[in-house]
Amino acid sequence: MPILENGPVKIHYEEAGSGFPLLVQPGGGLEATIAGLDNHAFNPLEEFSDTHHVAALDLRNANNGSSEGPLDIERNWDAFTDDQLALADHLGFDKFLVMGFCIGGPMIWNLLKRGGDRVAGAVLVHPSGYISSHPNIFYENNMAGWAPPFCARREDVTMEMVSDFLNNMYTKRADFVFTVDRDFVRNCQTPVLVLPDDIPAHPYATAMETALLAPNAQVSLYPWKENDRKIRLAVQHIKMFLQANTPAS
Repeated sequence: MPILENGPVKIHYEEAGSGFPLLVQPGGGLEATIAGLDNHAFNPLEEFSDTHHVAALDLRNANNGSSEGPLDIERNWDAFTDDQLALADHLGFDKFLVMGFCIGGPMIWNLLKRGGDRVAGAVLVHPSGYISSHPNIFYENNMAGWAPPFCARREDVTMEMVSDFLNNMYTKRADFVFTVDRDFVRNCQTPVLVLPDDIPAHPYATAMETALLAPNAQVSLYPWKENDRKIRLAVQHIKMFLQANTPAS
């Protein structure tokens, strides 16, 4: 199990294939892990390793993962981006493609804000976002699901600290994609491919708004997870997008 130690943070990652780099953030909210990719509609470590050097990482402090680090109450989203950039640096990814599922959507926008000059293209798969009909969904779900086992195994963390962390991460940013505003997306020149979903945690309206705002955006067919045939078409679209945005060697 490869582990990157970056100061007080330990980052578990896995690699597959060779070629231009593709950095992957699995979905699953704050429980996002590499192992969870097996339960996604497709596994990028398998699907794209024939053409790309694919690297995926466990999210810091996921209960079933192996990435551990401080609970950064104030820098929440930035702390996760720190881990992604640290892994990219460790693997020698000077410029790379990025793919994120679920929570990886807001993370990609934050990555583009922090290091967009390094990202050749981004694929957002059923991205998370804010929806007014369920304004507290991420706070409530994580306080009920992720927080209790996390606090039970970490003596340095209390439920009050987790509450502050989640409020800073979601509640106080209760709009759009949490990590950037609409003006940022409107001015982002990075090629983006969006595969929308339509559940409260992955709101269709928010995903489509990013696609309509971003000047170099594409959208997959929808609903793309309806059956195996549509999933294969969506994966083919991703492959074409990755190929089109892979710099010539």
